[in-house]
Order: sequence, then C-alpha cells, then structure tokens
Amino acid sequence: MTSISTCFTTTPKSRFFFTPLRPLINLKPPDSFPRIQPLPFPRISGKIPGSRVLVPVAKASTDVAVGVGPGRIVESDKLPADVRNRAMDAVDACNRRVTIGDVAGKAGLKLNEAQKALQALAADTDGFLEVSDEGDVLYVFPNDYRAKLAAKSFRLKVEPVIDKAKAAAEYSIRVLFGTALIASIVIVFTAIIAILSSKSDDDDRGRRRRSFDSGFNIFISPSDLFWYWDPYYYRRRRVQTNDDDKKMNFIESVFSFVFGEGDPNQGIEEKRWKLIGEYIASNGGVVTAEELAPYLDIDRTMSDESYVLPVLLRFDGQPEIDEEGNILYRFPSFQRTAASQRIGRKEYVGRRWADAIGGVEKIFREKKWEFSKTNMSERGMAIGLGGLNLFGVIILGAMLQEMAVTPNGFLKFVAYIFPLLQIYAGSFFAIPAVRWFLNLQRNADIEKRNRTREKYARALKSPDISLRRKLLSARDMAQKTFIGQDRIVYSSDRDLIEQDYEAREWEKRFREIE
Repeated sequence: MTSISTCFTTTPKSRFFFTPLRPLINLKPPDSFPRIQPLPFPRISGKIPGSRVLVPVAKASTDVAVGVGPGRIVESDKLPADVRNRAMDAVDACNRRVTIGDVAGKAGLKLNEAQKALQALAADTDGFLEVSDEGDVLYVFPNDYRAKLAAKSFRLKVEPVIDKAKAAAEYSIRVLFGTALIASIVIVFTAIIAILSSKSDDDDRGRRRRSFDSGFNIFISPSDLFWYWDPYYYRRRRVQTNDDDKKMNFIESVFSFVFGEGDPNQGIEEKRWKLIGEYIASNGGVVTAEELAPYLDIDRTMSDESYVLPVLLRFDGQPEIDEEGNILYRFPSFQRTAASQRIGRKEYVGRRWADAIGGVEKIFREKKWEFSKTNMSERGMAIGLGGLNLFGVIILGAMLQEMAVTPNGFLKFVAYIFPLLQIYAGSFFAIPAVRWFLNLQRNADIEKRNRTREKYARALKSPDISLRRKLLSARDMAQKTFIGQDRIVYSSDRDLIEQDYEAREWEKRFREIE
C-alpha cells in the first residue's frame, strides 16, 4: 500500500524549498505491484508571513501487499449503488479527471460521499492520483474504467438481475389485484346463477340462464392480458408521450384507476442536490441565500436565512461577511476544479440572471400527484365493472344468508372465500378514495412550496437595489481555479525516482529565479 503525506518546511527568514521525493524503502518495479492505493491528501490552506509561494513536500512510503489476487474485496461494492452510479456519471461528465468538488457538484453528493466513491473507484479501476503545487488532489481514471470495474465486481453483474426480480415481484402483487376483478365477477355471478338454479325446475333454470346470457356479456381481448402482465408498467407509462388519441386498454385503465401512476417525484432529492451543486459551481463557489432559495423548501421569511444550513452541511460551506455587511456563502471545494469552466460574471444580475447559470435550471419544481391518466370513458368503464362486482357481492351475501340448506360443492367454496370477496369489492373503491384525499393534501403542499420558490426566482430576475448589490458582491468574491497538468507536482502512476529528478530540477529553476 502507498501512503502519501503533505507538509511544509518554512521559517520566517528562509525560502521555500521542495524536498526531493525519496522512498523510505527499496521499491520494486511498478509492474510487480498488484495495486497501489494512495490515501487522500489533506488540503492545507493559509498564508505564512514572509512567504512567496506554498510548495508541498510529498513523501511516499510503500508496503508491498501480500496475497492480493482474484477474490480480493472490491471496494466499490461497499458503496451504495446510487452513490456509485452518480459518482461514475459525474466522472464521465468531467472527462475522467476530477476533484472531489467536481463530483460533489455534478452528482449532488456530500463531500465525504464523493471522496469515498472516488477512492473506491480509483482502487478498483487502476485510477491514480495527481497532486498540484498547492496540495489539491485530483483523481484520474482510464478510458475503460467502467469495463474494468464490471469485470471485477460480481455485485455490478447481478444488480440488473436483482432489480428486474424486485420489479417483477412488486408488480405481481399489484397485478393480482387487477386480475382478481375479473375472477371476482365470474365467481360471484356464477354463484348467483347456481343459487337461482337450485330453486327452480329444469325449464325455469334453462330460461333464466338464457336470459342472463343474452343480457350480460363481458368481452376481454387476449391482448389485454398480455398488456396487463407487464412488469414494466410504470416505467412504460412514464416514457409514453402525452397523446390524446392514445387510449389505455381495459386492464390498464383498471390498474390506473385503483393504484394511480406512482410517485411523480421519485428521485427528486437527487435532482434537487444536483441542481444546487451545479449552480454553486457555475457561480464560482460563492452564492447568496436568495440564490439558493428557488431550490429549497422554505417556510420562513426572507430575513431568516437558516434554510441554507442543509446546503452548508452537505457541501462544506461557510458564511462570510462582505464589506457592506451582507452574508454570503462560500464553498471552497467548488472553487478548484480539473474541468475548465466559465463562472458567472458580476454583470449577470437581474434580467440576465438566466444566462449566468448556463444550462442549470433556474428553479426546482415538484410535480403534482395525478389520480389517474385514464380519460373519462376509461375511468367510467373501470368504475362500472367495480360497481357491478360490488353489487354482485351484496346480492350474493343476501342469498347465502337465505339458504336453508348447507351449501356444498362450488357454493361451499364460494361461502368459504366470501369474506375475501367482500374485502376486495370494498377495497376496489376504498383504495382510490384514500388516494384521492391524500393527493389533495399532497398537491396543496406541493403548490405552496412551488409558489414560494417562484417568488424567490422572480426576485432574482428583478432584484431591488439591496439584493442587486448583494449579488454583485457575491460575483466579485467568486473564483474558479483550474488545475492543469502544468501545476501537477506528483502523480501516483509515475515512478518516484523520475519525479524526484523533476523535483530537483524545479528547485534549481526556483533558485535561479531568486
């Protein structure tokens, strides 16, 4: 294993010098190491009186791992799947050379989550570290790092299978409810016919059967059943376009009436934090509370800025006071990046505020819950069949109570499951009724939060004098440091002796300048 530490050597009267990199033990060639896993560099900030430049002194010590081979622990498997996937997407978006702040901003992850994810991914995919002249740590990944991770991680291979199995299991529970509607109607009315037939002679029984058969018909297309047994119903419904001519079939309309369309805000917190991180990074790591308000849930007045506390905790922000006494919020991790970006300039205030954040959404909106996507005719058909089943259960219950003899055969079976038929017939309408009341409350709360965010967004488009000065102050304090290859003084994928030589050359040039 490799451990790397960063320190400074300085005295008030001395000049800074770069201590040569020397291994503490005799190193073997790099090819003989199964894997070198560097530990994170601490970031050292601050100024020392009399100093001109901050130069880190990097020291390396290496312990050769023994017994490392196939079957070793895959560090990425210890990460939550959501954190791992979001971190990998952020790495790809930044061209596979990132800082912790880059990943936290792009993926909306906490800084410690982003750091753990990058360390695990680098250890499993032959990634390496680069250290800048100011102690910044960059994580660099090979082009095929995803393929390497997939080859090592058994969890990554079985996750899609497990997800499909979970989706099928969850859907099977829902699909049984819809299938039971048809089965319940058939059982109930078959039992009613059987009871009526037992009270009549053969001729009357035949006439009643013919009368019943000629007056009531239910036709269900076999294709409807294939539509119904669809484990990807919700996913398919979400990607469908809004087309007024596109109608649901019978089974879809029943399913949508009873269970609705699912949570429209699934994964919304991930989107919220991603938008906040991207906005802060695009504005040079310094923002005001009013700029964060369109993304947060606010129940307080404009004068109270305590609603930004979750953002400060998540992204390691800190409040600062400008010359005019305004409170601004700085996020140092978003001010140093491995990806060249343009930050918001101070003239991007007011009506040009939309241009300041590029492609980042200006406001975070929650979607309202829909009762059902069915149209009136489809909903009417579902209600009609449910009502028919409920009516049949009521009639059957009365008939079973009036029977003088103990039922046998089919009727005995119906009498045994009759409580279940009653529960089903009642829940067919009870579930949508409960959903309707819950949706009213949910949508009222969502509408209130969306209106509050829109109020803050409108204030940013047309700021008053005090808010404009505050925004300009934030833009003045914003900064973005791009860490290019010319600022790299150490890389874990290069030989230590080679970097030792380059360090001596760097120190020589430094002394010549002095």
